[in-house]
Amino acid sequence: MTLTGVRANARIVARADGRGGTALPVLDGEGPLAPRRTRSSGSEAKVMLVGAMSGPLGGDRFTLGARVEEGARLHVGSAAATIALPGQAKGEARYDVRLEVADGAELRWLPEQLISADGSDLRVTTRAELGAGARLVLREEQVLGRSGEQPGRLTSRLTVRSADRTLLDQELACGPGAPGGWDGPAVLAGHRAVGQLVVVKPEFVEHQPAAGMLGECAALVPLAGPAVLVSAVAPDALRLRRLLDEALTRLG
Repeated sequence: MTLTGVRANARIVARADGRGGTALPVLDGEGPLAPRRTRSSGSEAKVMLVGAMSGPLGGDRFTLGARVEEGARLHVGSAAATIALPGQAKGEARYDVRLEVADGAELRWLPEQLISADGSDLRVTTRAELGAGARLVLREEQVLGRSGEQPGRLTSRLTVRSADRTLLDQELACGPGAPGGWDGPAVLAGHRAVGQLVVVKPEFVEHQPAAGMLGECAALVPLAGPAVLVSAVAPDALRLRRLLDEALTRLG
């Protein structure tokens, strides 16, 4: 008998409700992807992603899409870390995230960490398409292995586009089978946690933060557009989050 992984999709649509708030006309999920609305704050709608099953496991295919329409504000987080695990089905697991933010809309995409457990093989792709006046705060955090174990293989690609112009397109591969040097001084330098913070604001067109180091393990880089990228490495997830939170506070 040939085993196949789980196929699951989730979709979120945020829309201005005409009363100064944000409605969620679409909030659907299946299998392990369960989006749930939580208490809103001002004009912003908040959604929490709840893991209804373990995964992603080997052979799984997860797809998550979020669209924020003009005038809407959406904050998406997750209830717990996502753990990539080996499964009975053979082959690479995939987790594809597609984000759309219209002109005049705002998305804060702040999930918990992705942990690459020993024996797992996961490819994550995150693609954000923004309107010319959109606002975005996007955080990615990857942790290589649970406490005391080796990591699985993790490939992560992040693409951000604004008004049909590419601001960022980068890929990182870590763990067994990844290209040589991923754990060397030019990439992770022996650290177990790596993260990115992308902030897109229309006002960065006129007043973009200057490039610079944020301590020894994080750097801020202006992008070719109204955006900045903060990249950080750390020995563990707690210290990585602290670095990215400090950077976000600095950027406002």
